[in-house]
Amino acid sequence: MKSYIFITTEGYTYSSDPSNLEPDIDNCQVVRFAKGNNENEAFENLIKENEYLSDTNFNEIICLELKYENYFDKSKYFYLKAF
Repeated sequence: MKSYIFITTEGYTYSSDPSNLEPDIDNCQVVRFAKGNNENEAFENLIKENEYLSDTNFNEIICLELKYENYFDKSKYFYLKAF
């Protein structure tokens, strides 16, 4: 099975500064991860395993295949403050 990430551009992102009440940037939010033999099967698994998603206000969800099945182990972290 292949691994997929489901994201949406709907919604807002706020900074970690609680005094800032305005959204900081145009965002892309991770909805969930799912597996399947293709995008359609992964989406079906996403919905089956996360029924609460139908109660959210998200409508358009984008599916992207992840290159590595063990994507988390292959992650690389960057720190903006150190750059």
